[in-house]
Amino acid sequence: MSRTVTRADLAEAVHRDLGVSRQDSSDLVQAFLEEISDTLASGEAVKLSSFGAFNLRDKNGRIGRNPKTGEEVPIEPRRVLVFKPSQVLKDRVDGSSAG
Repeated sequence: MSRTVTRADLAEAVHRDLGVSRQDSSDLVQAFLEEISDTLASGEAVKLSSFGAFNLRDKNGRIGRNPKTGEEVPIEPRRVLVFKPSQVLKDRVDGSSAG
């Protein structure tokens, strides 16, 4: 069974690994995530070495089709967030890396 890592789990790891207080570790994780969010919201990409890159992609509007009724439905243009993992992360997830 897979498990989801939460913000609280990240804060606990910072507390355990760095020895800072639980409140400080929670604040640190919160500040880190807010910085990433704010940067993306302003239209800039976020690149984290040896982890990956978060980029924004603008998708054009198009005509879609409701699969149930077959009715054509317009899909509005939108901006989507994409994540591209680094080769280091891909290798680690794949088990190819000893690290």
